[in-house]
Amino acid sequence: MMTGFMPIRPALFLAASAFLLLACGNGDDADTAKSVAGAGEAAPQSAQDIAGIAYKIAPTGRYVLDKNHGYITFSYSHKGYSNPFLRWRNWDAVLDWNGEDPTQSSVSVRIQAADIDSGVDAFDAHLTSADMFEAEAFPEITFVSTQITKNDDRTGVVTGDLTMKGQTHPVSLDVVFNKAGEGREPGTYIIGFSGRTKILRSQWGIGYAVPFVGDEVDIIVEVEFHSAP
Repeated sequence: MMTGFMPIRPALFLAASAFLLLACGNGDDADTAKSVAGAGEAAPQSAQDIAGIAYKIAPTGRYVLDKNHGYITFSYSHKGYSNPFLRWRNWDAVLDWNGEDPTQSSVSVRIQAADIDSGVDAFDAHLTSADMFEAEAFPEITFVSTQITKNDDRTGVVTGDLTMKGQTHPVSLDVVFNKAGEGREPGTYIIGFSGRTKILRSQWGIGYAVPFVGDEVDIIVEVEFHSAP
């Protein structure tokens, strides 16, 4: 899931994601502003004011996915009648974060292909069959970042290699840095991102029912990372 600057244009994993959520127990933006304002300096008055420095609250180090606040969802056109939303229930991600220079960060994502969730059991069985993800033969979907570029202090692109069904192709996600803050436990930190991308599923050998069912897939990532213990 997969950068605050982890810009990422189209694809899957990874937060990018980079990535934007309200972190539980982090305090409000006013508290964050106070924490980054130097002694004797006036605190910024809004989240926009602090965007340029807020990501530095999270120190350099390894961060792991908060599985209670991590989402990878995707949507496609079903014959033009509707645009279903599906998600992955079981996935993991690791962010090696560089707080001074986010472009030197990296992210990796691992998704269990069999744990796709459409909300319909019979459809889930079809999605994991050889027609689609062929989960028994290809149990994992992975994304590994290869480059992170920064548009500004809140947005960027995370490019990486997405592997599904034994095929690997590059994907870029547009990523938004949402917030960084201290965790509930002393000395811990949280950082959150939102990521968006588009892919053509047929490029990975998942072309069942194309073009009647849409080939283009919209991917949405919402993710929070916690500093590793």
